[in-house]
Amino acid sequence: MLTVHHLNNSRSQRVLWVLEELGVPYEIKRYQRLPSMFAPPELRAVHPLGKSPVITDNGNTVAESGAIIEYIIDTYGEGRLIPPPKTPERLRYTYWLHYAEGSAMSPLLLKLLFTMIPQRAPALIRPLVKLITTPVLATLVDPQLKQHMAFWEGELAKSEWFAGGDFTAADIQMSFPLEAASARAGLDQTYPNALAWLAKIHARPAYKRALEQGGPYTVGG
Repeated sequence: MLTVHHLNNSRSQRVLWVLEELGVPYEIKRYQRLPSMFAPPELRAVHPLGKSPVITDNGNTVAESGAIIEYIIDTYGEGRLIPPPKTPERLRYTYWLHYAEGSAMSPLLLKLLFTMIPQRAPALIRPLVKLITTPVLATLVDPQLKQHMAFWEGELAKSEWFAGGDFTAADIQMSFPLEAASARAGLDQTYPNALAWLAKIHARPAYKRALEQGGPYTVGG
C-alpha cells in the first residue's frame, strides 16, 4: 500500500488531498517537527535529504511535491485530475504543476524568512536587524509577491481553475502558494478571483478529509 511519510504542517498535506480526491487507499507514517521547526532525522531513513513530502509505493520512493503528484496521477489517476494530452489545458496544467514550487514559493519563503529573522534576533540587536530586513522586504520581496498575485488574479479571471474549466491536480499543487500568500503576503479583497478560488478548494470534501487525516495545517509561518 502507498505510504505517505507525513510531516505535520507541511506540503505533504497536498499529497493526502490528491489521494483523497482519487480515492486511493494509503497509510500515513507521521513525523513531528522539532522545536526548531526542522524535520526530524528519522526522515533521512526514507530519503537522503530528510525532507517532506515523500511517499513509498511498490518499491518506489518519490520525493518533491510535483513529482509525487505526477506519480500518483500516472499510477492511479486513470485519466482523472489531468486534462487530455495535446490540449491547451494540458499545457497549462503542466505549467502550473511546476510553477507552484519553481517560481511561486521562492518569494513566499523569502517573505517568511525576512519576517522571522527580526522576531528571533536577540532584543539588543533587533533594531539593527530590522534596518536590514525591512528594505529587503520593501524593495525586493514584496514587489515580487505583488507581481505573482496579480498574475494569479489575471489567470483566474480567464477560467474557473488554473488549467481551465475543470479542477485538476494543478489546483491542488497551487493551493500552498495561494494559502501562504493569503496568510502572510497580502492576498486580500483586491484579488477577488484568487480569494474565490481559495473558497472553492476549501469547500471540497476531499480537501476537508485530507485535513482530518493530516492534522492542523497552517501556512502563516
